[in-house]
Amino acid sequence: MTQSAAAPAGTVTVRVPAKVNVQLSVGGLRPDGFHGLANVFLAVGLHDSVSATRADSPRLTVSGPDAALVPQDRTNLAARAARLLAQRHGIEPDVHLHIAKDIPVAGGMAGGSADAAGALLACDRLWGLNTPYEELLALCGELGSDVPFSLAGGAALGQGRGEVLTPLEVGGTFHWVFAVAEGGLSTPDVYRECDRLREAEGTGSSVTDVPEPAADEALLAALRAGDAQALAAALHNDLQPAALSLRPSLRETLAAGREAGALAALVSGSGPTCAFLTADADSAARTAHTLTASGTCRTARATTAPAPGATVV
Repeated sequence: MTQSAAAPAGTVTVRVPAKVNVQLSVGGLRPDGFHGLANVFLAVGLHDSVSATRADSPRLTVSGPDAALVPQDRTNLAARAARLLAQRHGIEPDVHLHIAKDIPVAGGMAGGSADAAGALLACDRLWGLNTPYEELLALCGELGSDVPFSLAGGAALGQGRGEVLTPLEVGGTFHWVFAVAEGGLSTPDVYRECDRLREAEGTGSSVTDVPEPAADEALLAALRAGDAQALAAALHNDLQPAALSLRPSLRETLAAGREAGALAALVSGSGPTCAFLTADADSAARTAHTLTASGTCRTARATTAPAPGATVV
């Protein structure tokens, strides 16, 4: 039997970062429908905020850019996170969640996963549950492959389907620009296109056809050293060909960023946001300005990495 949670008065707000995949190596399609990954996550300084307030019944609201594109019903990943946490502790999920969006929606930067991690932490504090961190991480893994990293932040290698995390050392600050596209891309669609392209190329797409992915040691060394030039040389995303196949116009965005002086350019995760690694803050500002003026994207944002994970503010 469930019961209402004893909660302190007021509101708990959690700040959660976006991510970029500096390496996304995708294994073959497994019988369970997932792909094995070697996924090197880097949290970046674009954030959503998730606020949890006591309520008589579950409620969800969203504000900010593209708020109309975010589901505001039970299917929202943040709402699912609140229900999962409440169920685990045998209480009612009576909370008003408000998501203040700044991470691009369906942009390959784990905005929905960030909101889920933020909701878990905010509700845990609001309801006074004091769930151990490792248990929160496990709940994140039940919600989605990228959700555990959204809680952890920093830098990490994600294995399995991305939810098994190994923290990574980062030796400095990296300067990034993110070009936000019009509209989103469905992550499942991009993975299906990746499989289709592999089949079309004759390499096959199953776990028996594709080698098990592994972290790139040169990339990990570049992160440890804080070496932007070395990291630029090692950036890799197996989903990029599929994203470009579904959204060919992204090639123009990538080219515009390179021409603006970025050290490297790649599609962020499943896209359609494009990520540009730059040498320093001035270069990032110039690249963002040039990309915004190029007409190849809706807007471009300069920021830094790594960033902390979900944090109560």
